[in-house]
Amino acid sequence: MLKPHYTTQRVEAGCDEVGRGCLAGPVVAAAVILPRDYHHPLLKDSKQIAPAQRLLLSTIIREVALAWAIGQASPAEIDRLNILHASHLAMHRAITLLKHAPELLLIDGNRFRSYKGIPHVCIVQGDAQFSAIAAASVLAKTHRDAYMHTLAAQYPGYHWDKNVGYPTPAHRHAIQQLGITLHHRKTFRLAASNLASPTNQPLNHTQGPRPTNDTQAS
Repeated sequence: MLKPHYTTQRVEAGCDEVGRGCLAGPVVAAAVILPRDYHHPLLKDSKQIAPAQRLLLSTIIREVALAWAIGQASPAEIDRLNILHASHLAMHRAITLLKHAPELLLIDGNRFRSYKGIPHVCIVQGDAQFSAIAAASVLAKTHRDAYMHTLAAQYPGYHWDKNVGYPTPAHRHAIQQLGITLHHRKTFRLAASNLASPTNQPLNHTQGPRPTNDTQAS
């Protein structure tokens, strides 16, 4: 069972990211402040939740959270900063968008770059231990999946509606056959034959939907 909080009195925000191991698309992070002692029987690490349940939980979390926000870093920022620093940037953007300032950040993982003097604690596999981190993992996952599904309609050959940018055999084969798009991370090992074309465009010759940070309605 997930723990409802790390401390007894501080306002805690759980933070998690998704998409670090992808070949394409942004890395997306979420920050969530839940009511103290909040519990939901379906809530756990988003990787262990069926897609339909994740979508249901995403709606519930957005309704019950005291504050939530989503931030992301683009493929270009990932290439420029490296994936670790870009993940921290995405988390910082999410924290900035919270409508309530947290007093403690619960970070999934073992490394984090401090944010504006707010104390933080890194928790390996935190999304399987604390409710706020698990909630952040659900919001980040559902937001990123929806974005990649939207991109898939313009780049059907890459099967992003199924792999959401992860390095599946079908995705790597598509890169070898079609080249790369502006949504691919050029510093990642995309294909054994290296990069075919850095300017491959979607079917309608637009750049696709622009990834945006998100926050709760005021």
